[in-house]
Amino acid sequence: MSLHDINTVWQHIQLEAKSLVEDEPVLASFYHSTLLRHKTFSSALSYILAEKLANTTMPAVTLRDIISEAFQAEPTMVSQAARDIIAVISRDPAVKHYSTPLLYLKGFHALQAYRIGHWLWQNQRQALAIFLQNEVSVKLGVDIHPAAKIGCGILLDHATGIVVGETAIIENDVSILQNVTLGGTGKECGDRHPKIREGVMIGAGAKILGNIEIGKGAKIGAGSVVLQAVKAHTSVAGVPARVVGKPNSAKPSLEMNQEFTQQIDEDEYNAYVATFLGTGI
Repeated sequence: MSLHDINTVWQHIQLEAKSLVEDEPVLASFYHSTLLRHKTFSSALSYILAEKLANTTMPAVTLRDIISEAFQAEPTMVSQAARDIIAVISRDPAVKHYSTPLLYLKGFHALQAYRIGHWLWQNQRQALAIFLQNEVSVKLGVDIHPAAKIGCGILLDHATGIVVGETAIIENDVSILQNVTLGGTGKECGDRHPKIREGVMIGAGAKILGNIEIGKGAKIGAGSVVLQAVKAHTSVAGVPARVVGKPNSAKPSLEMNQEFTQQIDEDEYNAYVATFLGTGI
């Protein structure tokens, strides 16, 4: 995303804030402090994150300095945040304003805080990264290890209870609903968490465990327990998860359709198990 695109998102947010002040004057000071007094998107984002995560031992002014340092060193984090806002407003019908994710949605806040923590982790400041991870977990109910690798255009919808392990990878344009776990299978060390490829949608309460790949454009049904790799453009559901069909679009994450409408026949399912999972049936 270019600087022009970031500025376009920011212009939308500023115009919305002015309109919202007119609609609800009692919130004028809130909109002023969070949005209207800031000249840039990155300034507003750093202020909001710092205010959300501050505590008595780590005041907001200190946190904001850390966040601003990260943004200056890695400007792509700001463009990723703008792309995440576009993802939210384009996929969540309950969100009508560009300003809503920035002001209110803890999935968005947790994701941007993760990006700060990941930058700290990559720059040998693991203690501060873990401190920030804990604050996000306690205050927002989202636990993302700072060593995980996450792309952009990400929607963490509702977000409560989402857990992402240390060696997990989430590529671009993925949608994840509440209470999803991308976890390991025990006490093993090393590369032990799922790899979620581009365009995947993961339904509420799904558990994906182990160093397995969820292929590009796959769909994981709500409440599923996934213990084996999932082929690209395949729908799985159940406990344990099994193939139930194919998504109707190349990127289910963009459609957010929770139904399974395109079924596969038994022969196709048997072939999938025998050739892709290598287990036979």
